[in-house]
Amino acid sequence: MSSPQSILVVEDEPLIAMMIEDFLDVLGKSLAGSADTVGSALELVDAGGIDAAILDVNLRGGEKSFPIAEALAARNIPFVFATGGSHDSVGDAWADRPTLPKPFTMDGVAKALDSLG
Repeated sequence: MSSPQSILVVEDEPLIAMMIEDFLDVLGKSLAGSADTVGSALELVDAGGIDAAILDVNLRGGEKSFPIAEALAARNIPFVFATGGSHDSVGDAWADRPTLPKPFTMDGVAKALDSLG
């Protein structure tokens, strides 16, 4: 299977979201959508057209991205958790899912997406 091409980015820090979007562009990926809350991300998931997602674990207002992960998993859409903490921050329920450590590098984003393909 090839690396996913249309990527959903869920990140509540605008500068980090823009950096990831720039990385995706350079890597030849398309942006399926960008969201900074669970609600807006779930709307994008429902709309479809997503091959994979990068999910910031901790969102604004104390929200966690786990409901988005559940919606993606139910649709068999692969995803990677982005976290400034350790892999343990994703909890036991998602321990088998890959994580992308912050701070991001283009190489790190490329490897994370390639691991989903």
